[in-house]
Amino acid sequence: MASRLEIFSPEGLRIDGRRWNEVRHFKCAINTHPVSSDGSSIVEQGNTKVICNVIGPAEPTLRSRVNTERASIQVKIIVAPFSTVDRRKRTQNDNRLQELSVLLEHTFEEAILSHLQPRSQIDIQLFVLAQDGGLLQACVNAASLALVDAGIPMYDYVSACTAGVYDKDVLLDLNRIEEGDMPFLTMGTIGASKNVAFIQLEMKVQFDRLESMMAAAISGCHHIRQLMDEEVRRHGKARLLRAGN
Repeated sequence: MASRLEIFSPEGLRIDGRRWNEVRHFKCAINTHPVSSDGSSIVEQGNTKVICNVIGPAEPTLRSRVNTERASIQVKIIVAPFSTVDRRKRTQNDNRLQELSVLLEHTFEEAILSHLQPRSQIDIQLFVLAQDGGLLQACVNAASLALVDAGIPMYDYVSACTAGVYDKDVLLDLNRIEEGDMPFLTMGTIGASKNVAFIQLEMKVQFDRLESMMAAAISGCHHIRQLMDEEVRRHGKARLLRAGN
């Protein structure tokens, strides 16, 4: 019973003091590595921290990856050994990282206007510096911002957020402890619409709970999308001011 009170108290507060529908502290920036990449970003969601570099569109390194109709998307995720408390080193052949990479590739293949850059390749490199829940959503949000910074045309931002169900209560944007104690899903939306870019649910959940989880996740996606857009506009205004001087 103590564990239940710790996750979600009778007063409606979670471990970190948030209400059920509040996202964690969200901080982002773009153009963080202008020398080493065409587009870059950093995203902090709670204590989860991800850096993203985008290179391209450029000529594919392998002829087998040449697509005459659209650009090919390649995603690589590198997890720092110190990103978690167990400090386990994860290689590029880690099954979990490969699954996430494929999911991200499929997601951004649909979000990017890739038909405008045929015979080219766009490399998305994600560096995970800290993990405290919401790894996939942080990677999606960081990649979306870095693609915008690289000037790659997209239909809109792809923003992502998690939602879980604890007993009969839906909780938004879970941290690591909450993810380990309840079934949850990660959802991504395109822009401020309800168009779903992807949904990942790996645990069993009652069907009548699924709709409320999805509704909460969509609201979280829209809120994060607004924060991302504010940062992009702030950065754009700052660059215009520097150019004017």
